[in-house]
Amino acid sequence: MTTHAPRPVPAAVLKDLRTLDDAGRTPVPRTDEEGGAPLRCCLRHSEPGERIALVSYAPLRRWAAETGADPGPYDEQGPVFVHAGDCAGPRGDGLPFTAAHRVLRRYAADGALLGGRLVDTPDAFTPALTEAFADPAVALVHVRAVEYGCFLYEVRRPLSTGRA
Repeated sequence: MTTHAPRPVPAAVLKDLRTLDDAGRTPVPRTDEEGGAPLRCCLRHSEPGERIALVSYAPLRRWAAETGADPGPYDEQGPVFVHAGDCAGPRGDGLPFTAAHRVLRRYAADGALLGGRLVDTPDAFTPALTEAFADPAVALVHVRAVEYGCFLYEVRRPLSTGRA
């Protein structure tokens, strides 16, 4: 049995990004009057009146620095919304942001891109993750929005529970 656990942007990384993002820019916090921005710090949509910031984030680069992988030409950075200040993190255990079209990009432990899959219905999301990790070469999956290509979160190879 495996469990797919979404990983928000880690708290230590958020602290850095709120000071200077991965593009070297100082974030400009704003009040989100309408709500609905996909927050990568707590994996939910913002609510009206929350203070948020749009920052540049390089998820594969940061994962590679942590693991010793070389992202090579797949190293990229892009915009993500985060709370402008400290955040309590995700509220639930489920997979967020599964209602719309998504792309699941698969990466090997060395940082190489192994492929991707378009997921166009919520019911296909979990089976697509299971399929991705059925390939033993897949170490990491990035979940991205189709509309803008934005990074939403990562899922690392799940731990399997053995039979007793």
